[in-house]
Amino acid sequence: MPTIAKQNEVITVIFSLATKPLNQQELINLMVDALEATTKHQPGFVSASLHKSLDGTRVFNYAQWRSQAEYQTFAQSPEDQAIGARLAQFQLLDSHVYEVVISKPDNASLKIVKGDLIHFAEFRVKPDNQQRLIELERENVEIALQHPDLISANFHRSLDGTRTANYGQWRSLDNFDALLKESKYEPVREYWKGLAENEFHLYEVVHTAPSD
Repeated sequence: MPTIAKQNEVITVIFSLATKPLNQQELINLMVDALEATTKHQPGFVSASLHKSLDGTRVFNYAQWRSQAEYQTFAQSPEDQAIGARLAQFQLLDSHVYEVVISKPDNASLKIVKGDLIHFAEFRVKPDNQQRLIELERENVEIALQHPDLISANFHRSLDGTRTANYGQWRSLDNFDALLKESKYEPVREYWKGLAENEFHLYEVVHTAPSD
């Protein structure tokens, strides 16, 4: 099964697509078909994990590749162009290449399993501010991990300097709103302001390759 590689043994490609709730499953089916028929057989492919937003409006792929060069070779191939054509009816929201820079707690299980519940928070940042943002994320992650349902927080930096992203794994999202409302978590809601624009959504893992 896929593993979040905090030792940077892989590069991570994250891309998200917008959809209407009625069409979300259609998009997932197209992405699963492309993954199983084409992508996972490419040189350098390590894993892919497809996620659906709980509000029905997004799907994103958390994909790992052995190297950026091998990913770029596939991204420029006729096979990937054909996949892009099949997905063209859906809006591409974002696509970046990342490396993992923070995974906490140190003893967390970093496996990605079908049925997992996660929040994915994306921070848009100027390259000059990316490293400062990462330092603040490192300082504040322990506060978020006081939430009893949060299993792990995994921060990524985009290689082009314009993004950081947190892939947070949860036991349950029933009490997620505590992060947004309780005063003890206020630093987590504030540290990035003035440095970045933040957007997050809640997701369920719907497909992995290799499968769990």
